[in-house]
Amino acid sequence: MLHTVNKSPFQNSSLESCMRFTQPGDVILLMEDGVYGAVSGTAKAPLVEAALARKVRVCVLGADLKARALNDTIKGTEITDYAGFVDLVAENKIHSWL
Repeated sequence: MLHTVNKSPFQNSSLESCMRFTQPGDVILLMEDGVYGAVSGTAKAPLVEAALARKVRVCVLGADLKARALNDTIKGTEITDYAGFVDLVAENKIHSWL
């Protein structure tokens, strides 16, 4: 399952809700303001670190990181481009967390 999160975890509970339903082998894609959840050292970083520890793959859309001048991502997250995003969509069922 591909879980997409596009809202900031500092203004919305989408990331927290998503984390309650992910299973090992699932993929989370953080995009748009959701990329703030992948920043190392923030109050929300433990959520992503816990998902990684449970063998949930966490991907971050690189263009959205760049647009927000973010570059210090949590170790273990994967930065992907739009082609990678398309591949994730083609390979998985999708649940969008709004």
